[in-house]
Amino acid sequence: MKLPFFPLQTVFFPGETVPLHIFEERYKELIHDCRKEAITFGIPVYINDRIIYGTEVQLVEVVTTYENGSMDITCVARQVFQVMTFDNEMEGKLYAGGIVKFLEAINDGDIEAKKVVLDGIQELYDLMGVPFERIPPEKFNPYMLAHKMGLSFEQEHELLQITRESERLAYLKKHLDQTIKVLRQVDRTKALIEMNGHFRNFDPLDFKDFKV
Repeated sequence: MKLPFFPLQTVFFPGETVPLHIFEERYKELIHDCRKEAITFGIPVYINDRIIYGTEVQLVEVVTTYENGSMDITCVARQVFQVMTFDNEMEGKLYAGGIVKFLEAINDGDIEAKKVVLDGIQELYDLMGVPFERIPPEKFNPYMLAHKMGLSFEQEHELLQITRESERLAYLKKHLDQTIKVLRQVDRTKALIEMNGHFRNFDPLDFKDFKV
């Protein structure tokens, strides 16, 4: 399938609301075409000087149009794709485009795995002192809070490429386990620093039956 492209150094996940400010002439033309022809476009991720994966998005609303023609718009992210070809200008257009291959989404995540990830997010937020509004496991998918658990840009790009929901959940669990471990160590270090210079009540060890 051929899609118009709006490359960005950002990852958008399926189901996510995408707010964009449009000011370049080529992308004004793109949004005009989206409104006129009801077409979707792709946001390929520009990372490490390459464009390989991205997300198809659909225009939902033009929120504001300014005097100079720039716009604030909202879109919704749909499917993940792999970029097969890239043309700096589509035929007769100012904007880029190319052929994409959509990745098959395999929704095989089970409720227990989702509960484990949600428990990890809860613990992460508790350690950071941030309120967490619990999501019912049956309504949770790995993309929902992907931007809100400390993933790096590179990790978000890796997550985008994972087609199986079960593997996305495992990826997030591993990340949460590592992050929580680091935060616990930070808390312990902080406590030790704050304790420095204060009298400490040590519990003497009993060596009565100790042997080397």
